[in-house]
Amino acid sequence: MALVPVPTERAVRDLLAPFVLDLTSHQLGQVITYLDLLLRWNARINLTAVRTPEECVTRHFGESLYLSSWVELRGTNLDIGSGAGFPGLALKIAFPGLATTLLEPVAKKRAFLKEVARACRMESVEVRSERLEQFLDRAPVEGGDQKRSRFDSSTVRAVGEVRRLAEVATRGLMPGGKLCLWVGHRQALEVVRYVRSLAWEAPLPVPLAERREILIGRAAG
Repeated sequence: MALVPVPTERAVRDLLAPFVLDLTSHQLGQVITYLDLLLRWNARINLTAVRTPEECVTRHFGESLYLSSWVELRGTNLDIGSGAGFPGLALKIAFPGLATTLLEPVAKKRAFLKEVARACRMESVEVRSERLEQFLDRAPVEGGDQKRSRFDSSTVRAVGEVRRLAEVATRGLMPGGKLCLWVGHRQALEVVRYVRSLAWEAPLPVPLAERREILIGRAAG
């Protein structure tokens, strides 16, 4: 099966215009490199149901990177259920200094994530096989003390039981850390109502998406 050509830098910039992003030529080049790998790998393994390059740019890159128009992520980020790397690996383009840990239990998808990080020359990217609770509950011995992982932020997109996941993910946040969820409108209402361990901001409606939102909660400082 012949691959569809990857859009030019100008075309990608135009497709991302509704998301009000301020990307450099280098960052747009990373998007194109990432997109090319996504289309090639998706022809062999099921990374995404979105098939056209244009929809991949808006649905995956645009929706993921939109967070960077509103929030600056610093320090460390844990991306939960990374899949093809959205939003966690895409956000690495917007925040190159963000130390990123990607949780993905499927081996073929982990191989893809590592290849994207290599091809885009991303530093401080770790790809892990554990599921969330297993990862957070591990307690490596460091200097004789048992310490658990804590992150400045966590990101989650396209998962099922968001309410339960948000409750668990809160345990992995530093004081003042942010949990960023890409959810449907009804999911956002449920999370805000029942997950009281975080202070929730007003949801951000996602451009070009009907009733999809980014919900941001902050842990107590």
